[in-house]
Amino acid sequence: MSVPAEEAIEHERRLLIVAAARELAEAEGWVGLSVRRVAERADMDLGDLYRHFADQEAVLAAVAVHGFADLAAALTAAHADNPCPERAWAVMATAYLDFAYANPAVYDAMLALTPDLALGAAGVPAAPRAVFAALRAALLPLAQGRDPDTLAEVGWSLLHGVVMLTRGGRLRPEAQEEREEMITERLLWWPCSSDGNPVGARGAMP
Repeated sequence: MSVPAEEAIEHERRLLIVAAARELAEAEGWVGLSVRRVAERADMDLGDLYRHFADQEAVLAAVAVHGFADLAAALTAAHADNPCPERAWAVMATAYLDFAYANPAVYDAMLALTPDLALGAAGVPAAPRAVFAALRAALLPLAQGRDPDTLAEVGWSLLHGVVMLTRGGRLRPEAQEEREEMITERLLWWPCSSDGNPVGARGAMP
């Protein structure tokens, strides 16, 4: 069913506001960012912006939800490009870290500035849940009797922790590559069969 023209226009204007806020935040950070400046960046009247978003917090939440959608898409693409199931976590984790470092302000909106988007909270949009589901799917074969939801939370916590500590300058810069390799390649292992080969691994040697 086609979307009415007026509704499509309103949707495009909302996307324009979100894009303007995202661009400003990535260039200057969230501190001091006002809805007036977002409206100017989007080339619209302040009243028009308020027709779409009630306040600055609503704009921030929209940026966060769109960021989660972009991250979910990046994880899905990484999974689709990976022919080896035993490398699913490594590939997903790398895609996650790449996104987080490339979009620091959006990442802050997603995971530092919008507590209402926490998993388990009522009415959480589909996009944050899609990110969790992608990480959970990558880690599911590694659960080996452990609760897969908890394992996914731990995996996500590892990724988020290294992102925030690295960005904050709290970790040794020279060890960044080794830290990320440890998280993606060495902390969680693909289960092995009795012959020592990864279970389900494609191209495993007999």
